Amino acid sequence: MKRIGLVVLFAILALLVIGGGWFIRTSNSFVAAEEGVNVQWAEVQNQLQRRYDLIPNLVETVKGYAAHEEEVFTAIADARAKLGGASTPAETQQAVNQMESALSRLLVVVENYPELKADKSFNDLMYELSGTENRIAVARARYNESVQSFNVKIRMFPASIVAGIKGLQAKTMFEATPAALEAPKVQF
Repeated sequence: MKRIGLVVLFAILALLVIGGGWFIRTSNSFVAAEEGVNVQWAEVQNQLQRRYDLIPNLVETVKGYAAHEEEVFTAIADARAKLGGASTPAETQQAVNQMESALSRLLVVVENYPELKADKSFNDLMYELSGTENRIAVARARYNESVQSFNVKIRMFPASIVAGIKGLQAKTMFEATPAALEAPKVQF
């Protein structure tokens, strides 16, 4: 009888050790996945900062040719201020959307000044901005992949139990603005 009790006790202990090991591994994998999301978000912010730093130079170059386009310059300044003050991914996304809208209006202004388009410093800045936009697109895609991986991980059973215990919540994807879903209208 004593032997059966010891076997049952060892079986219970083995289950506890195995269950505890699984819990710890699962918990640690969530930490790694969440840090992966944070790293990718930092890269998005890094590229947005690069764009943020290029914009004033671009605006100053355009101002020299189109000084009377004050509304566009004000919109860009407001968007930069909002982006600089954003502290959450949602606030950042909203500020980025505002910045992209202001930049598209600036590019419309540029179309009205052929001599500006021929300016070397303007072209250099546009080249830098174009490269930055590509980097932002890549950083956003990597961030969204990381978020998707994290969100799937915390929702899968039985790991979702650990996620619930740890209070983990799904992360938000960086989404395109509704305006970006519409094809641009090009007129010649």
